Amino acid sequence: MGFYIKTPGHTSGKADLLVADHGATIIETPTNFDEAPEGKGLVCVVVNPLFEAAGYCFDEREFEAFTATSDDRPKTWLTMDKALAGSLSGYGK
Repeated sequence: MGFYIKTPGHTSGKADLLVADHGATIIETPTNFDEAPEGKGLVCVVVNPLFEAAGYCFDEREFEAFTATSDDRPKTWLTMDKALAGSLSGYGK
């Protein structure tokens, strides 16, 4: 897994922060990478023991990594502007 949206000073509450600051929308857990609406990217906020990580699912392989049945960590799924998600995560740089 590779591209994460940084939220300086925030180790939790990242989904709410992405909604408030970047216009993201919380969605039900997607079952397919192609469920993101046109122009929107999928972001998965994963709860780890010490922090939350907001991963940008930029392709099918990333999506499959975040939806692996062996990973039972709590997750919140969001959609947000695809270009913005790429920019915030450093994807494509």
